[in-house]
Amino acid sequence: MAERNVHLMGFFGRKSLFSMFSITSILFMLSLLFVMRSTGHRHFFYLNVLPKSKVLALSEEGYSQSSSQSDYEVSNSNRAVSNKGTLEKYNVLKCNPSKQVLKVFMYDLPPQFHFELLGWKAEGKSVWPDIRKLVPTYPGGLNVQHSIEYWLTLDLLLSEFDDNFNDRSASAIRVHNSSEADVIFVPFFSSVCYNRFSKVKQKKKTSPNTLLQKKLVAFLTTQEEWKRSGGKDHIILAHHPNSLLDARMKLWPAMFILSDFGRYPPTVANVEKDVIAPYKHVIRNYENDTSNFDSRPTLLYFQGAIYRKDGGSIRQELFYMLKDEKDVHFSFGSILKGGVKQATDGMHSSKFCLNIAGDTPSSNRLFDAIASHCVPVIISDEIELPYEDVLDYSEFCIFVRTSDAIKPHFLINFIRSITKQEWTRMWERLKEIENLFEYRYPSKDNDAVQMVWQAIARKVPTVNFKVHKSSRYSRSPVSKEGGLKSFPLPKNIL
Repeated sequence: MAERNVHLMGFFGRKSLFSMFSITSILFMLSLLFVMRSTGHRHFFYLNVLPKSKVLALSEEGYSQSSSQSDYEVSNSNRAVSNKGTLEKYNVLKCNPSKQVLKVFMYDLPPQFHFELLGWKAEGKSVWPDIRKLVPTYPGGLNVQHSIEYWLTLDLLLSEFDDNFNDRSASAIRVHNSSEADVIFVPFFSSVCYNRFSKVKQKKKTSPNTLLQKKLVAFLTTQEEWKRSGGKDHIILAHHPNSLLDARMKLWPAMFILSDFGRYPPTVANVEKDVIAPYKHVIRNYENDTSNFDSRPTLLYFQGAIYRKDGGSIRQELFYMLKDEKDVHFSFGSILKGGVKQATDGMHSSKFCLNIAGDTPSSNRLFDAIASHCVPVIISDEIELPYEDVLDYSEFCIFVRTSDAIKPHFLINFIRSITKQEWTRMWERLKEIENLFEYRYPSKDNDAVQMVWQAIARKVPTVNFKVHKSSRYSRSPVSKEGGLKSFPLPKNIL
């Protein structure tokens, strides 16, 4: 009887242990599944804290659609699936219907800083033209490629009396109380100022370009808005790489709107605090483009300045490598003597268009190629691209490292290896995104004007963080004691 009881006790003991082990295993598997589910999906949180943080942001749903389509984009076997993925990814760039419009305070600078540089003369007390009656025109030629200051200023002026404001889904609106603003806009047309005065021989020792920059620095640094933030929430446009040369070292805390960082030290301008904006393309758009891979006879196209300094020396090397290839057009060109029309015809009839580093990492040639639906081939290791935080350029551009491009036959063999199907997919994507690089007045949904405002808006949380952190001790009394304080070491330190 005792043996039977011992046997039963052992049986039930083993059964209890088995049950406990089974339950523990199930709980472990469930917890592991929960952890994998919670970490396997990207979540994005956007906080609305105080008026200055009401910014534009991509929705979590949009990012989810974008990431979920990445596998489809890689596959070329199912065109229908690929096209669906492309369209869904493009929808990520659509403005959120529930977005908060960026509030912008714009200084009423005297006309000599902006529209007077275009030949406009002020009448009465207003420093601004009545754009409902007449919009001052911007100089043509290559000047227009750096005209972003003009388009953004017009957009702010229009926001004050545009009856169709809500229909336009504008990304920014002008406010007249700086305490309500997300950012402070400085309407200095620095690029046209440089173009107008820098190369003209002046009787005076100091050019008007330098004088206006000095006046700008003197004005800004005395404003309460600048003192309040140290300039961190100010927007200053210097899209031409040589514009604002005299003032940039004094105004560097501000957010610069630039074409690239080629002539800036990283302490003055960098991708963390500043915004890269697209050039305005010079050649005309390829409207009603019904071309295809076979109807574009030129494989690879480049026309422009060949002999450049610094990083642009690669143009000369590539010229001697490619000039004798039968289906490659690589030649010197300018806007003179019908150069724009020639470049337009050349890009419209080419499959790939070279965008090579020049005196600076970027050029308007990239945006000419986009407008032509000519797949850009970018050879510029230091280039920074507009709104790359929300736009994947690898979907419609080819990137080649400089060190690879100068290897004999590497570039031409690589371009020839790209299939008709791959090129067609990139060509279709170019037609979908070209709107993002178009400067317009009035602006339209997700054109270049609105995309730049949105890029600025995405910087606002970082600006607020810096401003708030710098004001931690603004109310603390300043210590009269100078130098470093010394403290006695503990007796048991040794």
